[in-house]
Amino acid sequence: MKEQILINITPQETRVATVEDGVVQDIHIERSAHRGLVGNIYLGVVKRVLPGMQSAFIEIGLERAAFLHIADVIEQRQNPNEPQRIERIVHEGQPVLVQVAKDPIGTKGARLSTQISIAGRFLVFLPQEKHIGISQRIDKDGERNQLRKRLESLLSQSAHQGYIIRTSAEHATDEELTADINYLDKIWADIQQKSVTLPARSLLFQDLSLQLRVLRDMVNTETEEVLVDSRENFAKMSEFAASFVSDVLPRVKHYSGDRPLFELFAVEAEIEHAMVRRVDLKFGGYLIIDQTEAMTTVDVNTGGFVGTRSFDDTIFKTNLEATQVIARQLRLRNLGGIIIVDFIDMDNEGHKLAVMDELKKAMSRDRTKVTISPFTSLGLVEITRKRTRESLAHVLCQTCPTCQGRGEIKTAQTICYEILREILREERQFSAKEYRILASQSVIDMFLDEESANLAQLADFIQKPIYLQVESAYSQEIFDVVLV
Repeated sequence: MKEQILINITPQETRVATVEDGVVQDIHIERSAHRGLVGNIYLGVVKRVLPGMQSAFIEIGLERAAFLHIADVIEQRQNPNEPQRIERIVHEGQPVLVQVAKDPIGTKGARLSTQISIAGRFLVFLPQEKHIGISQRIDKDGERNQLRKRLESLLSQSAHQGYIIRTSAEHATDEELTADINYLDKIWADIQQKSVTLPARSLLFQDLSLQLRVLRDMVNTETEEVLVDSRENFAKMSEFAASFVSDVLPRVKHYSGDRPLFELFAVEAEIEHAMVRRVDLKFGGYLIIDQTEAMTTVDVNTGGFVGTRSFDDTIFKTNLEATQVIARQLRLRNLGGIIIVDFIDMDNEGHKLAVMDELKKAMSRDRTKVTISPFTSLGLVEITRKRTRESLAHVLCQTCPTCQGRGEIKTAQTICYEILREILREERQFSAKEYRILASQSVIDMFLDEESANLAQLADFIQKPIYLQVESAYSQEIFDVVLV
């Protein structure tokens, strides 16, 4: 499998796309004015404790206070059987060391944790823990035990901190692991020093910029090249790679072609496609993807695909094809939280098992934590995908001012009837000589054509003249009734 990572950098934003065999698999966008906060460590101050919700609001210097739940609090308890209570751990005005686990999303503030973790190239450092964990992607017991023993031998006897061994550590040398340990120790020492010298609400540690996180987290053995279209950032990335990820350095290349990098690899078109509800499948079926605040729904349809053998076979093939596209669209759109997939109903249990296996296989390539539940009695599949940052649509789009996010607007005829009711209501309360309707072109056209008889009937009933005036600045749902 040929994998390329494309990095497009402007002073305003950095965009990253992963391309496998010519197909865009995921997209990341980070804007200079709104850099992601996940991984940042702050010295916060407890603003308010909510015992009823077992949570607290923490001020860390942002517009909105961040949210800390009891489940994200580390506490050393004398009695492990005693239930954890937020009011026993923190109090208003108390300084507390916290790390951002989720960016602010919509109207919600950032989600915090007191469990600090600092990512390196091969290891994740857990200064408050004492155990060594291993990435679940390393699934062979022999390799897991060998990696644990290697790391234990490299750690000093006095070390009492924890680590998570990342997937990239499978082929790391002892020298590379030691360098990672020293790098993480230095960062933690710097954080500890700042926590006692800087005032509350201070940023103690900020994670790397997106283009450098790509080199640390996203490049793997299947990555053939990392193309970046900024000469200045290419130099910075090369310097970072030489110091921390030397094996990646030969694959970092500067793209200097005349044609824009994202246009050359059709990434711009994929971004546009990721904004629409309907996603067409290769053989004629299609998906409808709707994102709401509570969850995302994916509806699978056969569309124009009629198959060649039987109706059951047509449904099975459509669902099977949909699994690959669903997994890719979740990555492209960065959809998180609860995702409900409504596959086309299948009576054959073997077909259901095959679709579920294919879905799990397709989702296994996701770098984000994903859980998949079996088919429900209604034929639905529930997927939960960890949400740490805004979806692509939330980054690039805003709520439509005309429909207020409904995705629909009232018809011109509906607005006409609202205006007629409004005139009748005004006539009962006020004594006007005449009425003037200010509305959009489509509404005025409706009054002049299909609704002309109803308008004339109302004028006769109230015995007042009614005049029409087009307001080009008005959207279809906006109107005014002026009393003269």
